Amino acid sequence: MPRSSSSDLPPGVPTIRVVAMPTDTNPAGDVFGGWIVSQMDLAAGTTAAFRANGRCVTVAINSLVFLEPVVVGDEVSIYTKIIRAGRTSLTIHVETWRRARHTHITSKVTEGEFIFVALDEKRRPRPLPPEEDTLPATNCENA
Repeated sequence: MPRSSSSDLPPGVPTIRVVAMPTDTNPAGDVFGGWIVSQMDLAAGTTAAFRANGRCVTVAINSLVFLEPVVVGDEVSIYTKIIRAGRTSLTIHVETWRRARHTHITSKVTEGEFIFVALDEKRRPRPLPPEEDTLPATNCENA
């Protein structure tokens, strides 16, 4: 399995960091891919909501690649970065990294592009606010 040093991690701090637990595993004992995708969607949704100053929904996952498994006890860190902002939509690059328990060894395990659309109070697409009108910069976005 490929291994990376911490210098290969994306800049900034992860949007989400969580420890994989036994309830997150598939019958083979690896962490279930659906759990990882769910965590990625939560992280990307957080970044989208900050940029849009409000509600956003996932409308597509353009790509998703699983590079290696995650096991129980791994610390899972998910990094997000807005790579495109349209009139109502955002494309967010998401990387998932694992750190094996009790080590400093990290490796990228999953990456993908998630597309979100900003919604108004009637659940209809709405224009994104100008970037300068969005909430103050937070640690959840590495854009």
